[in-house]
Amino acid sequence: MLKRIKNVVVLVLVGLLSLGTIRFVGAEDGVYQGSSGGMQGPITAEITVEDNRIVDITFPENNETISVARVAFERIPQQIIEHQSLSMDAVTGATLSSNAILRAVGEAAEAAGLDVDALKANEVVLTPKEDQEIETDILVIGGGGAGFSAAITAAQEGKNVILIEKSSFLGGNTLMAGDAINAVDTEAQDIMILSESQKDALDRYLELSIDDPELKFDEFPEWQAVLEQLQADITKYYEDTEGTVAGDDMPGFDSVALFMWHTYTGGVRELNDGTWVAPDFELAKTLAEGAFGAVEWMDEVGLEPSYGQDAEAGNGQKGLYTVLGAMWPRTHKFIAGEERIDILEDTAKSAGVEVYKETRGVELITNEDGAVVGIKAVQADGSQITFNTTHGVIIASGGYSANPEMVKEYDDYWGEDLTDRTLSTNVGTNEGDGIIMAQAVGADVVGMEIAQLMPSSSPVKGTMTDGIWADAGSQIWINADGERFVNEYAERDVLARASLEQDNGIFYIIYAGIPDGSGEMLKGSTLEDSLFGNTVENMVNTGHVWYGETLAELAEATQEAAAGQTPSFTEEQLRETIELYNKYVENQLDPDFGKEVLTGAIDLDYIDNTEGYGLVISPRKASLHHTMGGIKINENTEVLDIDGNVIPGLWAAGEVTGGIHAGNRLGGNAIADVFTFGKIAGENAANSEPVE
Repeated sequence: MLKRIKNVVVLVLVGLLSLGTIRFVGAEDGVYQGSSGGMQGPITAEITVEDNRIVDITFPENNETISVARVAFERIPQQIIEHQSLSMDAVTGATLSSNAILRAVGEAAEAAGLDVDALKANEVVLTPKEDQEIETDILVIGGGGAGFSAAITAAQEGKNVILIEKSSFLGGNTLMAGDAINAVDTEAQDIMILSESQKDALDRYLELSIDDPELKFDEFPEWQAVLEQLQADITKYYEDTEGTVAGDDMPGFDSVALFMWHTYTGGVRELNDGTWVAPDFELAKTLAEGAFGAVEWMDEVGLEPSYGQDAEAGNGQKGLYTVLGAMWPRTHKFIAGEERIDILEDTAKSAGVEVYKETRGVELITNEDGAVVGIKAVQADGSQITFNTTHGVIIASGGYSANPEMVKEYDDYWGEDLTDRTLSTNVGTNEGDGIIMAQAVGADVVGMEIAQLMPSSSPVKGTMTDGIWADAGSQIWINADGERFVNEYAERDVLARASLEQDNGIFYIIYAGIPDGSGEMLKGSTLEDSLFGNTVENMVNTGHVWYGETLAELAEATQEAAAGQTPSFTEEQLRETIELYNKYVENQLDPDFGKEVLTGAIDLDYIDNTEGYGLVISPRKASLHHTMGGIKINENTEVLDIDGNVIPGLWAAGEVTGGIHAGNRLGGNAIADVFTFGKIAGENAANSEPVE
């Protein structure tokens, strides 16, 4: 609907094109509004028209993620005003926001009486600069966590480093990711209490036999030694904690072997063709052994991870927590969102790294011996740059979850549950460019058959936003009948498969606050509770979740649509499910689905009788989240060709690589992956022999 700020008489308009400037006869001076849907909600544009020209543009309503859309909101209005045009390229990485801005301004222009067709016909054509050739020691492709950790490390080793980023903003998926990184942290475990259900899990590990065919040691015999080491670790832990009681005074437990075992059992999967995949042993070992070093490095650069004796899991709870799909409480928190990227950028620039945004790598350059000695790149205005390197190129350009056609092309796991239009949690630039460039110079790929679906995504956007939940141990997932349907502590692919079996793939998460580690029942959520910077109040007001200060109010709220869903739960349905879950928490036993870690019993009496506290239900649906496949590397992050040989001058780190996670990545392992292997890539490239 168009909104007129000033009453005008709309006259018959004639668009005149003269010397590249469009003027219109008949539009009356004034201020006009138009609106269009962006990525995060409506964008309202307010234009000022003087002398038949758009002379100013503001945005009184805008819910876009500013770190992603900032350049779009700066550049597009400037180009509209300068060229009197509504035809220009979208800003890389902010396509949805760019197009919404143009639609909103177009609607306002129509309200003003301007000739919108003429504005659209006046295409803005950018003029490329002269071709450039730039020399550097190391070129890093990608400005996310892996790229920055590689660039910073290499620069601190004394090398000249240039980092190029395809998007108009830095951060990639590290910008969009949660604040979770897994690492073995024995000091943090010492201040925690091992729960009864965790003790039961350790007992089950001790009972495992290397002859068990379900462990697939016939296919992957190298992993047998990990189980044997794990059993030795648990046995020693029991000896060291003799006399303590789980759930009372028995300290937490973790080890490299347990981390590796979870990575293995979480990732070993059967493909649709009957073959099995498992994590690469050496890469998984490098991750498990090196992740805590990555946490310490993050602390050094100012990302403020919570670890050791000072570890906090949130809501005053000491120690670590379990992010969704992590399988064990080894998850550390750190600075979230745009601030983490600002810190990485500042650290990189302080170390001497040059950063080029909106610069897309298109072709690796090799010498006559097949070594990589540079890259050809193109900028947003079409300018061509050739970067020549003496110590090679590090590819850290991310995965390809924003390219569902590519995911579908390789898929041998999800089948009909995956389409070439499946939504994604990723930034829009994660399209597999780095993988394709590496393949062009002979690089091998591995694990491309499986991509990870994030079950707890927005049904509307595919993002992880617009919903709220606590750690996996306390989550309650229900279907349209108000009943639990899965072990919420399971691996993400297990959760995604179970969720996709529900009506239209929709399920719901009940939230009543964050456990504080005391074992006390949850006392409810306030409207100020938030996740990823979005409050419950805002999520309710924008129609994404339901909130009620009593169970009856919550049930009543679900009679109205949120995120396009109207489950119409009854109070009786919700009460029965919550009270049954509470019983399982009390008994530390889930006979329905075998949930290994049971926390988060909800105090319904307290919530129903205490003003200001309530419960939230978030509708969710699985979307593409992480591509486990990618460029094949060794533990030194050197890229391997199809014959298993190292390609000189080429390294890769982060989601662009494959082999580490195999069939399913554990929650919290992505950030561990990017920083652990990014550091390794930067150090090894910096200390490599020069290649000409």
